[in-house]
Amino acid sequence: MFGFSELKQTKVYQEGKLEGKVEGKLEGKLEAVPLMLNLGASIEQIAEALGLDVELVRLVAQKVNVNEENVDKSS
Repeated sequence: MFGFSELKQTKVYQEGKLEGKVEGKLEGKLEAVPLMLNLGASIEQIAEALGLDVELVRLVAQKVNVNEENVDKSS
């Protein structure tokens, strides 16, 4: 029978685990963008501090602004 310990040693499991870690780290960085913007950091400063592409940070900032505008309109 193929147990969990054998599964953990497979290439597919190891690659999936690594991919999940990378995605989790990126998600955490992206969640920090709005907080840093609220503290007054520029898009360029945020990108440098988090090791992200400036355009990606800009997209997140734009999405946050759109969401905030929608919340303001519904209030």
